[in-house]
Amino acid sequence: MSKKTFALSVLSSCVALATQGAYASGFATENGGTTGGEGGQVVYATTGTQIHQALCNRASSDTPIIIQVEGTINHSNTSKVSGDSCNTAEDKIELKEISNVSLIGVGEGALFDELGIHIRSSSNIIIQNVHVRNVKKSGSPTSNGGDAIGLESDVYNVWVDHVTLEASGGESDGYDALFDMKNDSKYVTLSYSILRNSGRGGLVGSSDSDDNNGPVTFHHNYYENINSRTPLLRHATAHAYNNYYNGLISSGMNPRIGGQIKAENNYFKNSQDPIGTFYTNDMGYWDVSGNTFDNVDWSSEQSKRHPAGPDPISTTSISIPYDYALDDASCVPDIILATAGANTGLAVSDGSCEVSAPEQPTPTDPTDPTDGNDGSDNDGNDGNTGDLGSNLALSADADGSDKYSGTSYGKVIDADTSTYWSPKQTTGTINIKKLNSVYNTVRIIELAGTEGTVTSWSLVNHDTGVTLAQGTTIPSVISFDAVRASKLSFVIHSASDRPQISEFEIYNQ
Repeated sequence: MSKKTFALSVLSSCVALATQGAYASGFATENGGTTGGEGGQVVYATTGTQIHQALCNRASSDTPIIIQVEGTINHSNTSKVSGDSCNTAEDKIELKEISNVSLIGVGEGALFDELGIHIRSSSNIIIQNVHVRNVKKSGSPTSNGGDAIGLESDVYNVWVDHVTLEASGGESDGYDALFDMKNDSKYVTLSYSILRNSGRGGLVGSSDSDDNNGPVTFHHNYYENINSRTPLLRHATAHAYNNYYNGLISSGMNPRIGGQIKAENNYFKNSQDPIGTFYTNDMGYWDVSGNTFDNVDWSSEQSKRHPAGPDPISTTSISIPYDYALDDASCVPDIILATAGANTGLAVSDGSCEVSAPEQPTPTDPTDPTDGNDGSDNDGNDGNTGDLGSNLALSADADGSDKYSGTSYGKVIDADTSTYWSPKQTTGTINIKKLNSVYNTVRIIELAGTEGTVTSWSLVNHDTGVTLAQGTTIPSVISFDAVRASKLSFVIHSASDRPQISEFEIYNQ
């Protein structure tokens, strides 16, 4: 097969989602569609704890949010964060009992090292442009049951796109699967992703009785050096098109016990038994067309091993409800190697064996105070330190994420600059609540002698999740467009030592 020269072009239809990448495809477009955090606040995170804080700082568990991630996320920087809008854990990235969230790798890339991403009892989730590696279920450290990305328990409308998922061995080495769906996980798409060096690619349905999953789409993915399960498919319906399978060691697509898969224009190379029902006599079904089998070995028919080849023919007919464009199987390897995985510029196929590059997400870096605001150059400092009028916080209440021993939330609204609140660590949130007035100005006062301890902060309308101002040093006065929010949050993202906030004052100028 001759190599193709691929032309790069910009997909203008993706410009509107420049902070989030491109649009969902496949079965994730059904059931109302998958938009993730579209239209919500854009938050930048460099640790797992900050990802959890972003979820917990929302007004509610369904407030839209786009979390842009850069750097290495691991056990040492990922802790549990508590809040009314989240349910997190310290040993994994936990997207649990939430909705309307996008988790997007930006800048130099997002690596989840030995730390899995767990989606549970959640909906309308997008994960894009991230790399997850070496997640273990045994040995040390362990995370997410050994799954790189796992979906379970009433999960629907999830799009995972341009991710790299990899292990360094099989179950005997401590790893489980790269992409698992179970216990009522529905309307899912995995696209333009790399799954490599694992004993198990993934499953849809964790047991023969787990019969309420899918449908799911797999397209333009690269499966390399996988022993089996691409996927193991129990009961559910799957659509797999334009994927590249290179080095399937024992078996590939494995529909069983009524599972059915439509396999179109895929390219299988150097593989064993890429389609069939294996390790059981409870048969599944396949609808096959346009696939290329390059140096593929097929087993003979026997008990608990029912390969579709050597001359695969369809055993069912599957109707697909959404529109899609098929690349010819002959160009699939080149297309996939140019587009799949994290940090490939979110490049995609245009459906005619050429590559297009959508506009990539722009990082919302907290070191730039203008990022993530309403478009104005606002670091919140208008230079005014004169008479600000009546401090509205004095007649309100205070709470927060946590508090250090001996400190109190109420100390920030007691008009006494010698008392203070501190979080338990170097990050945390202090809120002023039960506000009943319009306001546009805030003054944050650090305890005398600790000025400059806070190195990254944001001021958030807790009711809507919108960031009003942010920066790397606390100015004397923080100004923003007037709001009437019942609760206002000062979020400390990083600090050189444990912060000590003596006063949180609110004014209407």
